Amino acid sequence: LISKDYSSPRGANGYYVVNAKWSPDSQFFVYSMSSSGGHSPWSFPMMVYGRQKNRIAGFSDMINGEPTENQLALGSKGALRYEITAKGKLAHSAYPELGHSAIHTLLDVLEEIRGIALPEDPLLGPSTLNIGTISGGRAPNVVADQAEAEVMFRTVGDPSALRQAVASAAAGRAEAREVLHTPAIRLNMLGGLPTTVVAFTTDIPTFNGAWGEPFLIGPGSIHVAHTAEERVAKKELSDAVEIYTRMTTELLATGRSAA
Repeated sequence: LISKDYSSPRGANGYYVVNAKWSPDSQFFVYSMSSSGGHSPWSFPMMVYGRQKNRIAGFSDMINGEPTENQLALGSKGALRYEITAKGKLAHSAYPELGHSAIHTLLDVLEEIRGIALPEDPLLGPSTLNIGTISGGRAPNVVADQAEAEVMFRTVGDPSALRQAVASAAAGRAEAREVLHTPAIRLNMLGGLPTTVVAFTTDIPTFNGAWGEPFLIGPGSIHVAHTAEERVAKKELSDAVEIYTRMTTELLATGRSAA
């Protein structure tokens, strides 16, 4: 399961090893064992990286591997992402009255966005907001004629109110362009597995239900994803093999087909 330079005695280390990259290795190991054990040829892992289009239909169930610490996720927050762009007028900073600062405008818009009331859900918890990037301007002695920011909400339900609030904050001052929306989802339990709720956004909605009923579970913790400490322990990977085997066996025993 682990090879190359990113392996350590305790597990796999490095950027992106948590973010749905090692779950397919565990799934492939399950397939390798089941291929020689007489299991249905319809039980095999589909390794999906990024947000791909549906390529196979007809399955009754899909096990999607993402970092849930090997607990079955009962819910996953959605995502609503915007690019906010403000325009200004160039001027020498010694005479700011001759120009208009796009950065000042953008900061005002972002301050209003930060004040938006964020919805809450009994299962998924509160929506959250992150201002991920801010850029703009040309030099310290120049009034900025352009500025941009990227913001992301983690949603827990209908995003209509958030969309209206963002549009209101930007109205007449900046352009707010929606670049991504993935809905929050709720999922089912299976076979008494330990459960959790995750605040990240899963790829499951991308498949639009075409691959059957989804289950979300995989090794690794989202808490170290995108950090210098990103890693997956070897024990979590071996535990994932057992969990995927158990889930696949249980689903096949009911006459269902798992991807």
